[in-house]
Amino acid sequence: MALHTPLYDRHRELGARLVDFGGWDMPLHYGSQIEEHHAVRRDAGMFDVSHMRVVDLEGPRAGEFLRRLLANDVARLTTPGKALYSCMLNETAGVIDDLIVYYRDRARYRLVVNAGTADKDLAWIGRHAAAFGVAVLPRRDLAMLAVQGPNARAKAAGLLPPADRARALGLGTFVGAPLEALAGSVFVARTGYTGEDGFEIMLPAEHVVSLWDQLLAAGVRPCGLGARDTLRLEAGMNLYGNDMDESTSPLESGLGWTLVFEPPREFIGREALLAQKAAGVPRKLVGLLLEDKGVLRAHQTVYAGSAGEGATTSGSYSPTLERSIAFARVPAKTPERVEVDIRGKRLKARVVSLPFVRNGRSLIPQ
Repeated sequence: MALHTPLYDRHRELGARLVDFGGWDMPLHYGSQIEEHHAVRRDAGMFDVSHMRVVDLEGPRAGEFLRRLLANDVARLTTPGKALYSCMLNETAGVIDDLIVYYRDRARYRLVVNAGTADKDLAWIGRHAAAFGVAVLPRRDLAMLAVQGPNARAKAAGLLPPADRARALGLGTFVGAPLEALAGSVFVARTGYTGEDGFEIMLPAEHVVSLWDQLLAAGVRPCGLGARDTLRLEAGMNLYGNDMDESTSPLESGLGWTLVFEPPREFIGREALLAQKAAGVPRKLVGLLLEDKGVLRAHQTVYAGSAGEGATTSGSYSPTLERSIAFARVPAKTPERVEVDIRGKRLKARVVSLPFVRNGRSLIPQ
């Protein structure tokens, strides 16, 4: 039986096309995926991301535990609310999941993990947390909205009491904070998955319908998974299960920037990563811009000349660029020009740096 977020009835009332996503009935779009995409790039859109799993970690050794668990280093987090993006690896440096961790104080951290991997993640985290005496607290009582776009913060903050409004608008990038709204049970963070400014708002599930309705009245457009995917693709953000998984390392997934080796610490997967670096990373994740007419999708063969072959991992039409774009995992020595097999035809594509789009503007040289 499919799982439903607290906003399921609202999605149906708004005419959403609902699809299965990791066991959840979630909106793909509410009529026009492209219009929803443009709403986020040009104004403000909102996404129901209540299927994501919020997990609180508590205990005097919580920071020490996370320094062991994650490939990025939570010792960098010293200001309450500051966030960090990291991969959680297995012993062979495969990516179990990618997640965001928020520092609350030295004994309290908050994680947000992917819906499709939540049960696996909790089992892995619990297995390793016991030795550190850390309590693992899944927050199934919380819902989550992402409000994204150049006007998203202003529209969302306008619904808050004046003191909370000023605090929310003053938050730095990749920082979150608890607010006094709803008796201090709202957590607002300047994080997201679209490449645009905005908030991710965690709040008690019983209050999320009211907030959704208020945002709708304030002119924030409901958006589905379809727009979320094209937005994150343009922004150069990986999707777990497509662009990385337990068979790939961060070094092969364009995520080397999330790895912290110094000062030395024994995080899970470190030795495997060092061995891969020493041997030479055989593959890399790149952006592709299709130069012929066609549509790039996942799992298409990429021909990289004498370097060998690779495959697309994510692909779509880019509403902002009005071109077809993709991520591809290809041999390390792949040249700038490649060909992609689309329905039996080899079409020309160019390897480009990621992201494709930032703040609504193309970063692709003409």
